[in-house]
Amino acid sequence: MGKWWCTLVLNFLIVLIISLFLGATIEVKPVAVRGFSLHTNSRWIVNEDGERVKLACVNWVSHLEAMVAEGLSKQPMDVISSAIKSMGFNCVRLTWPILLVTNDSLSSLSVRHSLQSLGLLEAIAGVQTNNPSIIDLPLIQAFQAVVKSLGENNVMVILDNHVTQPGWCCGGTDDNGFFGDKYFDPNQWILGLTKMATIFNGVTSVVGMSLRNELRGPKQNVNDWYMYMVKGAEAVHAANPNVLVILSGLNFDTDLSFINNRPVSLTFKEKLVFEVHRYGFTDGQAWVNGNPNQVCGQVAGNMKKTSGYLVDQGWPLFLSEFGLDLRGTNVNDNRYLNCILAVIAELDLDWALWTLVGSYYFRQGVTGMEEFYGLLNWDWSQVRNTTFLNRIRALQLPFRGPGISEGNPYKLIFHPLTGLCVTRKSQIGPPVLMLGPCSFSNGWNYTPKKTLLTNDTNLCLQAEEKMKPAILSTLCSGSNSAWEMISDSKMHLSTKLSDGSNVCLDVDDSNTIVTNACKCLSKDNTCDPASQWFKLTDSGRRTISTTSTLSMLGSPDLLWKPLSSM
Repeated sequence: MGKWWCTLVLNFLIVLIISLFLGATIEVKPVAVRGFSLHTNSRWIVNEDGERVKLACVNWVSHLEAMVAEGLSKQPMDVISSAIKSMGFNCVRLTWPILLVTNDSLSSLSVRHSLQSLGLLEAIAGVQTNNPSIIDLPLIQAFQAVVKSLGENNVMVILDNHVTQPGWCCGGTDDNGFFGDKYFDPNQWILGLTKMATIFNGVTSVVGMSLRNELRGPKQNVNDWYMYMVKGAEAVHAANPNVLVILSGLNFDTDLSFINNRPVSLTFKEKLVFEVHRYGFTDGQAWVNGNPNQVCGQVAGNMKKTSGYLVDQGWPLFLSEFGLDLRGTNVNDNRYLNCILAVIAELDLDWALWTLVGSYYFRQGVTGMEEFYGLLNWDWSQVRNTTFLNRIRALQLPFRGPGISEGNPYKLIFHPLTGLCVTRKSQIGPPVLMLGPCSFSNGWNYTPKKTLLTNDTNLCLQAEEKMKPAILSTLCSGSNSAWEMISDSKMHLSTKLSDGSNVCLDVDDSNTIVTNACKCLSKDNTCDPASQWFKLTDSGRRTISTTSTLSMLGSPDLLWKPLSSM
């Protein structure tokens, strides 16, 4: 991983060269990081200067039986922290169990003895080699050391209370899911939140506390949610008024619909954030069994109804868990990802990917279990799927918000399958439309007549023939310059040619924007429409701050990889 920094420097230089070639302007706006103090302004999370700070996080697991942050037997702590930053993430959602701070015998147990109690001799040797300074520290101090390392690497931390009893999460009947369950005593929970908030009061890298992961089970009900979540929120704020207070919903944190009719009432302001989760398996095998357009329309609609509506009501919404099997062989996950990335882009959500972890010390009775949802490989030495990492680059930067949007707003044409946007390749010679980094897109205006004009010009997107490149033209009154968002997914951009046939925007093997017959619009579950999915996303002039990191511009050698190699 130590080589990643050299790679990032090289990648950034390549980005600058490409920007000159494209004629794009990148405005780099330094934003001083004064302790990461954050608050909310309507639906946005902002810093002390009122400028938006988009949470682009990764989950780092520390709530399993060992109660030690995973991976410390594989790599030095600071190497992991710097790698997180180098991959473009600006924060970590760090999980923890209540017993870590409410059970003195556990919290004072050393890392060595905790691993030893599980028979993890190889893990002990690994921690001794890679992180000798923590091997004999009490568990709570080892946890603090991880937070310190992240802060020193300019990575913000959200402390996520994942469970009470250490162990894997989550099941519908695991007695760890809702207030009053066997392993979920509300009083113990509030005590644990208070202690953790107190421990990290004054630790400026800790910017938020998530009160509980994935409330669930037969006891869940709205009245108890309000009673206890409000108590928990007030307890955290009283102990540490600096942190954002993050509330999860019901049904494995997929449902916040009840807040629409009954707002949360707290004694403090500008610190409340809501969180939601969504995976491919949330909807079973729907993505395999159904038509992707129809399933995406249903899932996106459900998300907006049960949680997405909150941003319209002026509340920040944090997609604190989403992810997929990064081996790339799971059709259900692959189709889901194309849709969820479009939702993230459309709503410009804060988010946290599940997960950083390449392998676990001990999970569900298995020693050294590999995590195929993990960004890193089994020994934490490499990125498991670099193509995926580059697909989320654009989403690590904010599209809009206070201090981000300047001048007149415009649209980006975002392509979820690649994570790229429609751009002009060159301002010299005939313009060619291609996929490229969203930071280099000049933007588009979608007019009432449904033409797509390049920002501040009279050039419109136009189709000429099937299987031919789309062009920019000054003749914008014809039917082949009017673009409709069709299909249930609302991501097919369709227009009508002069011969009366309909075509959709598409991408060829060289990432050139072309028009082809519209595919997979309905019914067929064997067809994948992803190459023709484009999301019109609201944006403004992009400014890049040090809180987001220059590394978020992406790795151009991967970003420009042809679609055929995806």
